Amino acid sequence: MSDSKIQSREIPGISRRNALQLSAGTLLTTFGGLQWAYAADQPAIGTWPEGSKGDTVYVGAAVPLTGTYAVQGADELKGWELAIEHMNTNHPLMKKLAPKVNNGVLGKKVALLSADSAAKPNQALQSEQTFITKNKVVLMTGSTSSAVAVAMNKFAQREKILYMPGISGSNDTTGKDCVRYGFRHGFFGEMAANAIGPVLVKNFGKNRKAAFMTPDYTYGHTTTQSVADYLTKEAGWTVVTNQVSPLGTQDFSQYLTNIANSGAEFLVNVNWGRDAVLSSQQAKQFGLLPKMTLVLPYQIPFFAKEAGVEISEGVFAATDFWWTLEDKYPLAKMFVEAFQKKFGYRPEWGAENAYVSFAHWARMVTEAGTFYPPDVIKQWEKGEVIPSLLGDFAYRPEDHQYLHPVVIVRGKAKKDMKNPEDFWEVIEVVDGAKVIQPANAFGCKLGDYI
Repeated sequence: MSDSKIQSREIPGISRRNALQLSAGTLLTTFGGLQWAYAADQPAIGTWPEGSKGDTVYVGAAVPLTGTYAVQGADELKGWELAIEHMNTNHPLMKKLAPKVNNGVLGKKVALLSADSAAKPNQALQSEQTFITKNKVVLMTGSTSSAVAVAMNKFAQREKILYMPGISGSNDTTGKDCVRYGFRHGFFGEMAANAIGPVLVKNFGKNRKAAFMTPDYTYGHTTTQSVADYLTKEAGWTVVTNQVSPLGTQDFSQYLTNIANSGAEFLVNVNWGRDAVLSSQQAKQFGLLPKMTLVLPYQIPFFAKEAGVEISEGVFAATDFWWTLEDKYPLAKMFVEAFQKKFGYRPEWGAENAYVSFAHWARMVTEAGTFYPPDVIKQWEKGEVIPSLLGDFAYRPEDHQYLHPVVIVRGKAKKDMKNPEDFWEVIEVVDGAKVIQPANAFGCKLGDYI
């Protein structure tokens, strides 16, 4: 509802002063069946109240649409687009996740702005700064690179604007680089390690030799550390080499040569996106696969499709979501059907993560009854159990991490695929609360509210 409409309409029981404050919103009252949000006197902070004065609120996504993580970023963006559409149209799935959404959020339509980050922190920050300046965004999102997520965390805390990372696998995002203004829905390296580790030990035994391939930034280093720690401490595995490569590497031959000479039995590939595809394909060309057993501790959307089923067959991976879970979880089925209808393919976990993140933001805003950031954060920090597509869980108040389960999958052989997108078999859905570290283990110290 626009300011002009608010000013021109007289409603019994609301003073002119309160009417002019309706769209700033910290209290909800019902008059004649209409729900109105009006503000207590709160100081301006971030883009509040300017960002929520009009009839539309904006959210800004800086997401990689070019470069190493472009394919995964495009899938993620589709998840956000679908979530916005569902918020504004009262889709039944959105109403399950955020029951108080009503043709928008607190009487406002929600609009998505997006820009290509190319998985570069500076480019992401510049895009979000533009969204803040021009559109007064009330929520920021984007990242498939945790380098972007960590940079955006710090930016969100400084600017006092809410941020949900999207895909971010680094332990640091809700660990040492956590912030009061950031909330993560998806799983990360430590959870992946503790979920897939027992599966590897059960299937392959103890005292094995593994070579790691690691992208040279926070996601890669923290995920490799977590997986290596689990396997060495719990199963006596040996890390015979760890080959660290820059993001966007095209030729992995020098790293693969070192792995070939290491005596490794397992190739634990922590690379992601196009880097994972190229490094795995080149490992096969070098003759390392299937001589060595490939493991993907942090599964890559579209990996099987791009790398080839002959590479993904039999591979164990940890992930956030796989579409065949629709057979077990009704909300997952609603999501897969809605996504496939709109975009023509079954969603990967980037899209799932994006959709549910936005739904959770809408839930917190509508439950708080305001866009005022400190009140929305405090609503989140109640730690209430709320729905995802795979069941009901809570965000930990101490580090703002959602206790989502980790899904263990194994790559199917081509002969076992029931359709062209049936790449993975779900082996286990692991309780997130059982594989996450204590909230203070990675140095999280949330910042100030104001």
